[in-house]
Amino acid sequence: MQENQNNTAEAVENELNAAEAHAEVEQTPEQRIAGLEAEIAELNDTLLRARAELENQRRRAQDEVAAAHKYAIGKFAADLVTVKDYLEMALLDQSGQIDTLKMGVDLTLKQLVSAFDKAQIKDILPQVGDKLDPHQHQAMSAEEAEGEPNTVLRVMQKGYLIADRVLRPAMVVVVKAKA
Repeated sequence: MQENQNNTAEAVENELNAAEAHAEVEQTPEQRIAGLEAEIAELNDTLLRARAELENQRRRAQDEVAAAHKYAIGKFAADLVTVKDYLEMALLDQSGQIDTLKMGVDLTLKQLVSAFDKAQIKDILPQVGDKLDPHQHQAMSAEEAEGEPNTVLRVMQKGYLIADRVLRPAMVVVVKAKA
């Protein structure tokens, strides 16, 4: 019984396939051309929609990158605004109490250091005797002194890194070999 149903289903399927193939053969050339033109029009429409979607995605990505560049500094700027407010308050203080002023400046410096930490800004502070690193140090002058040539003799101004990139090199005086 089961085998009979399988054979019948196969026979029906074969007849349908043969009918479809026969229907395609019976199309006139004009019908065939019209069908192909409709298929071409559908493919062109699909291509145009895909191109438009791709262009929209590209434009959205550009807008997002532009916004990221424009507003990336926002958090850091908000922290710096607080530091500026504290410094302005310190300048307006008329109490004449140096200890209070020093304490306020110290708290302001801590606020600035916290903002730097959040923004991944780190100090470059070479030590006396360190080898000159041209990637992080800028030799401002060289003086004859005891020690190995091209080592740090004095730090004139510390430098800064931002996310492992030099923001400002440390300005140093280096040892020059004695003549």
